[in-house]
Amino acid sequence: MGIMSLYIKCCTERDLDVLVQISKETFIAAFEDQNDPEDFKKYIDFAFSKEKLKSEIENKDTQFYFVFDQEEIIGYIKLNKERAQTDINDKESMELERIYVISEYQGRGIGKWLLQQIEQLARKDGLNYVWLGVWEKNRAAIKFYLEHGFTKFGSHPYYIGKDKQTDWLMRLDL
Repeated sequence: MGIMSLYIKCCTERDLDVLVQISKETFIAAFEDQNDPEDFKKYIDFAFSKEKLKSEIENKDTQFYFVFDQEEIIGYIKLNKERAQTDINDKESMELERIYVISEYQGRGIGKWLLQQIEQLARKDGLNYVWLGVWEKNRAAIKFYLEHGFTKFGSHPYYIGKDKQTDWLMRLDL
């Protein structure tokens, strides 16, 4: 696999079953062992249900993109603009709500490549910055975002079931 074989493709409703599968798979791999099992299962069942993801795909201000290595889906991103954003709701910004690469493909520079694609999409839309929320205990992700030009500008609560967690809000000015 080389970076040259990577591309992203916008998801449509036809992709729903695959989106549900990869959403659950990557979130579970990333966070299952750090959360209460009951709260975690409830969150997964709600956040990545077919109905919920269908309504998000249908929202004109939300885009999901699959990440492909040749013909294989190896990750996905979720971008929100305008009122689809989970916070901020600045029409000059884009929220990077989800960025996931399946375990076997991590550590190969795909995250950096994806951030470049996201930055290009935001610039194409004439936006001023990209922002995201990252769990304060996810030190590896925070380090990654800092290394790629993001800065912390606040925090907000994030719930996994009844468990109230804190996300750092980070932004990349374009």
